[in-house]
Amino acid sequence: MSISIKSIKTGVFSFLIVLFLMPIGHVLMVLNEKLIPEHKFIGALIIGFTGLLLFFIGIRKNKKPLTATILGLIAGILIWTGWVEFSFVWIAEKLQVAPLIENGEITTKPEYLVMLSSVGLLSTILIMYIFKQSSCTFFNWFQKIGGLKFDKIKAQDKVWAGITFIETIIILWTFYILLLLVYDKDIAGDRHPITYFVAFGSLFWSAFLCIKLIKIKKFDYAIRYAIPTVIIFWNFIEVTGRWDLFKEIWVHPFEHWIENSIIFGLLVGFIVFYFVENSLRLKDKKNQLEIKKTAKAKAKTV
Repeated sequence: MSISIKSIKTGVFSFLIVLFLMPIGHVLMVLNEKLIPEHKFIGALIIGFTGLLLFFIGIRKNKKPLTATILGLIAGILIWTGWVEFSFVWIAEKLQVAPLIENGEITTKPEYLVMLSSVGLLSTILIMYIFKQSSCTFFNWFQKIGGLKFDKIKAQDKVWAGITFIETIIILWTFYILLLLVYDKDIAGDRHPITYFVAFGSLFWSAFLCIKLIKIKKFDYAIRYAIPTVIIFWNFIEVTGRWDLFKEIWVHPFEHWIENSIIFGLLVGFIVFYFVENSLRLKDKKNQLEIKKTAKAKAKTV
């Protein structure tokens, strides 16, 4: 794949759409906890069911890969926030798990301490992906080492919303666990060299992925490729935020409602632009095909 103006624009907009969804997920969780504290689990259920509805619509729209991909991505964020994260909140409160406190400040909330217990379950799921057909370079590397070969699934047989949805959930889960492991003082600690390696390694890894991202011309594929690119980059944001190098405005949505509103507005704007641009591109492609058909028909009559 070669770099062009169109591919750069596609890659940048894909990156920004996924990037702006990251803080929105945090904001949604905080708003649910602060606005309806006594009914936050009902709110979480509603958030998750909203994601489920979008996922269902995405499955029905499988013939439109971009629509299905966007819906799968948003569904993944909503279900992760509403059902996965709040399930850990529920268990943490039920078992009265105390937060991790350092220097009088909460460094790790109870729900994330509980989330760490899912490392074994996550490991089994990741192992499963090694022994099945995958388009992920990470899993392909292990398959190549093990001499494993699987038949590729044809594009028309792929469920785009499903692929995007599970990709979002698994990658979010994987890197949450990774960060929680390195934050653990019995393993490393947030100022340990391993944590520095994870932070800056993620930064350089995401930069490497961006090089390929800006070569992708298809909008739907660019979004799916931007998901791991952004989440890996977000590791760097999370760690530097833990080091207090900047204030995480998405954790304080009431105090920074203007900034968060701007982020949400840009997210909506980018998605709308994406769909309009893709529609125009498809229309132009259709017109070019019609011109070619007309030219061929004239050539036959001559």
